[in-house]
Amino acid sequence: MARSRYRVVAWRREALRTNLWLVPSALVGVGVLAFVCTYAIDRAAANGSITLPNWIASGSADAARQVLIGIAAAVVTVAGVVFSITILALQLASQQFGPRMLRNFIRDRGTQVTLGIFMATVVFSILAVGSVGTTKGYAFVPHLTVGVALVLTLIALGVLIYFIHHVAMTIQLTSVVSAIARDFSISVGDLRDEATALEVGRGEAGPSRAEIERRLEENGAIVVAADSGFLQAVGHDRLVQIASSSGAVIRLLHRPGHFVVEGLPLAVVWPADAMAPVGRALHRAHVIGAHRTLTQDAGFALDQLVEIALRALSPAVNDTFTALNCIDWLGASLCEVTVNGLPDGVYRDSAGDIRLIDPVITYARLVKGAHDKVRQAGRGMPAVLIRQLENLGKVMALASTAEQRDVLLRHGALVMEMAEASVPDGSDLQDVRAAYEAVLAAA
Repeated sequence: MARSRYRVVAWRREALRTNLWLVPSALVGVGVLAFVCTYAIDRAAANGSITLPNWIASGSADAARQVLIGIAAAVVTVAGVVFSITILALQLASQQFGPRMLRNFIRDRGTQVTLGIFMATVVFSILAVGSVGTTKGYAFVPHLTVGVALVLTLIALGVLIYFIHHVAMTIQLTSVVSAIARDFSISVGDLRDEATALEVGRGEAGPSRAEIERRLEENGAIVVAADSGFLQAVGHDRLVQIASSSGAVIRLLHRPGHFVVEGLPLAVVWPADAMAPVGRALHRAHVIGAHRTLTQDAGFALDQLVEIALRALSPAVNDTFTALNCIDWLGASLCEVTVNGLPDGVYRDSAGDIRLIDPVITYARLVKGAHDKVRQAGRGMPAVLIRQLENLGKVMALASTAEQRDVLLRHGALVMEMAEASVPDGSDLQDVRAAYEAVLAAA
């Protein structure tokens, strides 16, 4: 069975990245394995099987024990203090950027590796302490193990310096906003790649989309949701396969990012007698969780940028420059979609027949989501309205279809109407009008 890029890579990658314990646990396992290896070498050296270099020495058993205890206590204390202060800083930053800051902190690979190295050093040192002892009057000192513990301590100090720098950079506005825009680009790229992979070698056959939708509307059977929560992702390839084997067509009623409610319609299946096998596959192919993810939900990243802009424009914060930065990245994201396009949501089987219709996010919906709330929050603020029009002009210059240009012109007109109704100063209004005329010229 062909597997969509989402089903195997994208969703699992996102699930692993948002898991704070996996990478640290793996590094702790590496630390345990390293201790087993060094301890075996130290035992072989104590038995005379091998000879260690003269510079690998750690003194007496008591001295080695004290060194290892000191390393374990110091590293775990530093890790606790640093991560406590970091969480406090992130909570303060989240008041400006939104609660996603803490989630981004958890999914950040640098944070996970830092925690893992600290914990691996502590576990290695604790295990090493237990290996130091006296047997039958003979004091066993694991010289190599103690040396490796010292090396791990130096590595942990280096990672500490990196982590402080990394967090200081992470909570900066430009880093947060650019990272969200990058996530949007990755999410849209994954959607296009998945649609392309499922379309390779498949022509067009059977009834048209309009005819299929008419049949679904007249004789389709409703499949209800089995759980409540945010739809995080859909396994399109699995649905296409089961629909093809059952001779059915599926129309999904929700796309990733929508909130579904248990017992309410999730999809429509035609013919109705195929509902039983297709319904079971639908539930298995839908991933529902407590929060939205970026895996197939391209609008989520734009919503995050809009949320930051709205917080910046609120009377409590009143940070216009932050809002302008968000508007710039929103414009850059729309430019990418304008050039590369979005999937149409129609998936066919190997024979070319339509088997799945997915309500994918549209270009008009993305443009609307990127502009409406920011325009409303920027009422009476010429700088915000002008920047929106400037970015619409940039996107307009890349528009290749009449539909795209109509959408952009409609939002440009809404911005101009807002300016005429809310900007009292004549010179400011003239600046807004000049930006709007540039959008018209670009069209």
